[in-house]
Amino acid sequence: MIKIGNIELPDFPLLLAPMEDVSDPPFRRLCKAHGADMMYSEFISSEGLIRDAIKSRMKLDIFDYERPVGIQIFGGDEEAMAMSSKIVSAVNPDLIDINFGCPVKKVVCKGAGAGVLKDVDLMIRLTQAVIDSTHLPVTVKTRLGWDDNSINIDEVAERLQDIGVAALSIHARTRAQMYKGHSDWSHIARVKNNPRITMPIFGNGDIDSPEKALQYKNEYGIDGIMIGRAAIGYPWIFDEIKHYFKTGEHLPKPTVIDRVEAVRNHLTWAMEWKGERLGIVETRPHYTNYFKGIHSFKTHKQKLVTLDRPEELFAALNEIEEAYAGYEVV
Repeated sequence: MIKIGNIELPDFPLLLAPMEDVSDPPFRRLCKAHGADMMYSEFISSEGLIRDAIKSRMKLDIFDYERPVGIQIFGGDEEAMAMSSKIVSAVNPDLIDINFGCPVKKVVCKGAGAGVLKDVDLMIRLTQAVIDSTHLPVTVKTRLGWDDNSINIDEVAERLQDIGVAALSIHARTRAQMYKGHSDWSHIARVKNNPRITMPIFGNGDIDSPEKALQYKNEYGIDGIMIGRAAIGYPWIFDEIKHYFKTGEHLPKPTVIDRVEAVRNHLTWAMEWKGERLGIVETRPHYTNYFKGIHSFKTHKQKLVTLDRPEELFAALNEIEEAYAGYEVV
C-alpha cells in the first residue's frame, strides 16, 4: 500500500496527470470510472486565485466521487503561493500538488512551472511557503532538469523530501525537450534507488500501453505511474493496464458503442458543470481522440464539432451507434 499523508492508495497506483484544458471534473469522472486511482485538477495560477479569476476559481471544483483528488497550483512568488495554498485548503481536496514541470513559455517566463528548475533554492522556498500554509499533504510534479546539461532531479528530490514533501512525480524529460524525443526513466530509477528517499516516487512520460506500463514498473522500480496524454479520449487505459498486470492478457478494445457512451457522458457532465453552451464548445476538441482510428468517421466528426444544440448532438451520437453497430475496433 502506498501512503501520501493519510491517503492510502493501492500497491502501484495509476494516477491521472494534471493537464491544462483536459483534467476537468467531467474528464476526471470518466477516468475514475475506468480505474484511475488518484487524479489532479488542471494546474491553477496562484496569482489567478488571489485575483479571484473566474476560470481559476472554477478549477477548484472537486466532487466526493472522484476522491482521492489533488488540486495543483503553480507560481513563482512565495507570498502568492502561500495565499493560494490557504484558498485551496478551504475547499478540502485530499492534497495540494505544486507544478514545477510545465514547460510552456508563458508559464516559464513568469518564473513558474519548469522555470523554477533553474533555481532550486527558489523551488524550496516556494514549496515551504505552501507547506507552512496548509494542513494537507503537499506533493510536487517536476521534470529531470532544465536541459541535458543541468539535470538536477537528485538534488531536487532530496531537498523536497527534507522539507516535508509527501510524494514526487517526475516527468522523465527536461524542460528543453518539452514533450518531444524519448523520456529517460533511468533518472527516475536513480532517485527511487537513493537510500535517502523514502517518499513515494511516481514516473510520468510515454506510458501508452499495458505492456509499456508493466515493463517500466519492473525495470525502474517506481511506486506508481502517472498517465497523461495517453488517457485523452481513452480513459480505458487505466482498466487495461490493471487487467494486464493481473492476467497478462488484454481487455477487448472499447467498441464504438463504448466510445459513444463515454462521449455522451462527457458531454452531459460538461454541460451540467459548465453550462450548456460552454459545455458543448469545450467538449468538441475531445471528439477526435475518442473516435481515433475509426474508419470513415470524418462526416460524423464534422457534425459533432458544428452542432450547437444538445438534442442535435445526442441524435448525432445515436446515428454513430447505428452506423457502426458490429464494427470491430482494431
